[in-house]
Amino acid sequence: MKFDLSKTNVGATDRLIRFVVGALLIYGAFRSQNWISGAIGAILIGTAYLRFCPSYAAFGFTTDK
Repeated sequence: MKFDLSKTNVGATDRLIRFVVGALLIYGAFRSQNWISGAIGAILIGTAYLRFCPSYAAFGFTTDK
């Protein structure tokens, strides 16, 4: 399976939600010393920054207009 990073599939609202939830997970990871939630938060922030989600691409789903 080949992913094309130039085609965005994360819309503006989805991007904002991913960033906020990711930041909260990273904050919670620092407070509770739980690295798993921090890793998930980092992935969410990364996909928000890139505007590309590999799982969306695998299923042909997009929230970008």
